[in-house]
Amino acid sequence: MPTLQGYRQFDGLHWETGSVRNYYDYRGVTAPHTGRPYSEAMLLGISGGIVMGYFSFAYKGYDPQARILTRNTFDPLDTLLQRLGVAQNILQTSQPERAVRNLVETLADGVPAIVWADIFSLPYNSLPMDEGMWAMFPLIVYGYEEEANTVCIADRARVPLTITPAELATARGRVKNVKHRLLTLEAPDPDKLPEAVWKGIWDCLKLYTEKPPKGSKNNFGLAAFRYWADLLTKPTQRMSWAKEFPPGEKMYAGLTWAFWDINLFGKNGRAERDTYAEFLDEASLVLDKPALRDTAGIFRDSAQAWDALSQALLPDDVPLFKESRELMLRRRRLFLEQGNAARGEIRQINDRLATIKAAVAADFPLDEAGVAALCANLRDHVLKIHDIEQAAVTTLAAAMTAQPPARPRKV
Repeated sequence: MPTLQGYRQFDGLHWETGSVRNYYDYRGVTAPHTGRPYSEAMLLGISGGIVMGYFSFAYKGYDPQARILTRNTFDPLDTLLQRLGVAQNILQTSQPERAVRNLVETLADGVPAIVWADIFSLPYNSLPMDEGMWAMFPLIVYGYEEEANTVCIADRARVPLTITPAELATARGRVKNVKHRLLTLEAPDPDKLPEAVWKGIWDCLKLYTEKPPKGSKNNFGLAAFRYWADLLTKPTQRMSWAKEFPPGEKMYAGLTWAFWDINLFGKNGRAERDTYAEFLDEASLVLDKPALRDTAGIFRDSAQAWDALSQALLPDDVPLFKESRELMLRRRRLFLEQGNAARGEIRQINDRLATIKAAVAADFPLDEAGVAALCANLRDHVLKIHDIEQAAVTTLAAAMTAQPPARPRKV
């Protein structure tokens, strides 16, 4: 059974842009403006870039969630590939045996396979298996050794990950619409890069200032910052934190979910603002617009402000909150650095987080005044980010309207 020799591409952080980045790096595809592998920052920017999105909801039998979107989620993978003129080769079947043959034949041709798998079914994620929860994301399979009962995977960690063929089959077959899907990619069209960058930036700007393709305008962009700020400190408002996340287990859930989305969900902190700044640095070369570097600096300021908001969500002066923050960050670091080898310690962290959750539910560590102060402080941080990103969006729009796009140039 085949395993790709010399596969060492483990730098991708997000399921979509990270998998494409790793795929092209292995295949030796380089970007025309650098002569180096396409960066994940560039792929993020082309796919639609960053956004602010705020949502809260609760499923019966589960803790309520406060969810923060940090990147464009409107079909980013297809958008990215279409804009770069990438031909997609898709193999999909409902039959597990055929799915294995498709995978083995792809690897035998010397090509990594991008497949979709349920993150809850993959043991290295150390997530609780729940029949009511699933999430299918792309990852790279670069080895399938049936006799050794081993599948080799590149999936966010900086090291190889391994599972069994049976575990992969279960994860790939979890959801019907992407069941056993396999994707390989042709090379991008380098002539399409300037237009792809141009469209990606305008997607980002529109999501900040215009009505989104789906959902309420209050949930996206600059309006979402103001909406969240109001929900934190206006208790009578519909969907307010006082109603949705009252002190106790529900408030702890809201704080930890928000922290998770800003820092951990397919990213390495700071709501990906520093990654977007890297994209704008590259875009300034591709479009020959030096002013984009000024906007990149503002987004780096925003990254710092998002980091401060993360600290405020689980502050140092509440010991159980501080411990939760540090444990979640350590869990992510262990996974990135050690992969499968960290599963034992990650299980211990999960057990400790469950103990903290129970303790917070039984005896919340803040009184009424403390809760009010926490929410007011969060509001101030959210509005500070709003002001920084409003300036960033204004500066970005001005830079983009200053002159038409240019062809890429080498650096």
